[in-house]
Amino acid sequence: MPHLAFDIAFCAQLGKLDGAVRQGVFAAWEKFEHLTLDQLFKDPGLKLESLKRARDPHIRTIRVSQGVRGVVLAPASGQTFVLLRVMPHDKAIAWAVKQKASINTVTQAVEIRDIALLDELTPAYERIAPAPEQRLFAKFSDGDLAALGIDDITLRQARALTNPEQLEVFAPAFPQDQREVLEYLAAGFSVEEVWRDLVAVNLAGRSAEPVDTADYETAIHRTSTRIAVVTASEELHDILDKPFEAWRVFLHPSQHKVAYRASYSGPTQVTGGPGTGKTVVALHRVRHLLRHLRDGDRILLTTYTNALVAALRAGLASLVEDEALRDRVDIMTVDAFAGRVLSTSRRPLRGGEERPRWETAARATGFTGTAQFLAQEYKHVVLAQDLRTQDQYEASERRGRGSALPVPARALVWRTIEEFTERLAAEGLRTYLGTCAEAADVLGADGPRYRHIVVDEAQDLHPAQWRLLRAAAPERPDDLFIAGDPHQRIYDSKVSLRNVGIKVTGRSTKMRKNYRSTHEILKWATALLHGRRFEELADESRHDTLLGYRSALHGNGPRTHAADTAQAELNALVEQVRQWLDSGIAPGEIGVSARFNKVCDQVVEALRSKGIAAVRLRGDAATSAEAVNVGTMHAFKGLEYRCVAVVGAHDGALPFPKAVTPPEVDRLQHETDLLAERCLLFVACTRARDSLYVSWSGKPSPFLPIAGV
Repeated sequence: MPHLAFDIAFCAQLGKLDGAVRQGVFAAWEKFEHLTLDQLFKDPGLKLESLKRARDPHIRTIRVSQGVRGVVLAPASGQTFVLLRVMPHDKAIAWAVKQKASINTVTQAVEIRDIALLDELTPAYERIAPAPEQRLFAKFSDGDLAALGIDDITLRQARALTNPEQLEVFAPAFPQDQREVLEYLAAGFSVEEVWRDLVAVNLAGRSAEPVDTADYETAIHRTSTRIAVVTASEELHDILDKPFEAWRVFLHPSQHKVAYRASYSGPTQVTGGPGTGKTVVALHRVRHLLRHLRDGDRILLTTYTNALVAALRAGLASLVEDEALRDRVDIMTVDAFAGRVLSTSRRPLRGGEERPRWETAARATGFTGTAQFLAQEYKHVVLAQDLRTQDQYEASERRGRGSALPVPARALVWRTIEEFTERLAAEGLRTYLGTCAEAADVLGADGPRYRHIVVDEAQDLHPAQWRLLRAAAPERPDDLFIAGDPHQRIYDSKVSLRNVGIKVTGRSTKMRKNYRSTHEILKWATALLHGRRFEELADESRHDTLLGYRSALHGNGPRTHAADTAQAELNALVEQVRQWLDSGIAPGEIGVSARFNKVCDQVVEALRSKGIAAVRLRGDAATSAEAVNVGTMHAFKGLEYRCVAVVGAHDGALPFPKAVTPPEVDRLQHETDLLAERCLLFVACTRARDSLYVSWSGKPSPFLPIAGV
């Protein structure tokens, strides 16, 4: 019986397809499930047509809906076809005639390349190329490249390249697996590293027998990282109607290996840039752990903010349909868990309440320094290092602090901190981090609460929160599963997992492939962080990098707009949103982010005044599918949209002076705060999948990677 499988590139289009086109895809799939091959080729509605001037007779088109065609791989043998793309009629034909399919003899997978473009580019680049030893891949032998799956066609093209910029020109036309190999090598990885990270994970369990390059039926089923063979209508409906469900199908082997490993001997860490699938892997890990959970055991799925909790709850509901099983997972912030452990009636301090209480404590003890210094000393030294006595404080190294504090002066600081905490207790108040420290003590005496803990967005947690989590699960295999990215640290907490008793040595995985944003958006956003140092989560003495971080998706680059006034900037934003809507993008697929709540409110008012539905994202409120979503950069953490506008990116907002410690108060904290502001802009920009628009009035932020800035 014939089947219609789906290429991952088609699934990446899902958000752009309207309901009629999706229904047309489903109808085409049903025909493949119920008709014979002979009937398929004769069906007048499907119109499984060969193409004139096609570079590959295996590439054909089918009718999906009025004016829309699907491009399919239709092998000469076997009964499985692959839907590659869905496009307007003329574009589909133009794209299809340029493509060529093949089977890679190393990866054993199906490959698609734009052979027409490659044939056009290669001779031109060969003519201008310098001597062979000066070219991009000169240090790699033909044998090494062949062992990594680079075939003879791609080898010739790769040998013509001189620099990474030229590779970017060729990249969209290369077969995906071969393109990734070349991008890794160009980024500085060794042949051995590329084999381990890219090739070997795809070959696990495969036969070493010679590959039949004409056997597409077998090769299609071996290309599970990019081709999904759907056998049930319910499964296809999930993929078409719920984009998150595509992750069930296209979990990359490297991700699957991490998420579904039978067991880890201790804490495990997954790191990677935005869009690399860390959250998805964490949710799949919860799914795996639930399958093996013993009676009475529970799982804590935790993160930093309420908005992220809502996203995790929705994601787990999509992935684990059994409600009774899902009920064995508690999903909450670390602070909420701390409050549950203590069951205290003491109210946490709200924004703006802490500073005057530090000032009151300073007056009581005669301390003449600033309230800001005291608050940071309490957070980054006392709580971070879990110092309990004055002697411990006076003997501490004060790691990470850039302001000198002689030992004789520390006694007064300690007395002021004690004054602050005692006054809070008397008033029935508490700080969030203080609550976490107290809760960790309770668990240390009473024992753990959970068998497994899965942590998302781990980079923003404070050492006191990590000590709480360490105490919440017994030190046994599969106790902690940690996902995070130092490059997305938007709060001023730093931590070395090793220093809080969490050792992940030998159990760490780094993900480098972005599945969300286009290469063009990613390259622009990554420039925001160029040259900055980021401490690893596992060990702050070592530094993380974005080396090898890349996207397989290509599209338009970001658009920037400079306005003379704030009102002019709002008018331009409304026009941009209107253009997106007129192009067929749904309101809920558009996100607008700004540094401040006030600007967000102005954006909502401006959009609504022009008849465009818009909603504010606040707290743990769910995103809206019926209106443009507007929220602060902090609120956008962990979210994604097809189109994102970042507004108000002027020099007075990024960096925001009040969020940055003056260098005279603490030099190192000043640098940390500046980096957090830079990361905030990076996070906001990398929420975009297809389109990014960045605007400002007056002078642009010095962070922006644009000409003249």
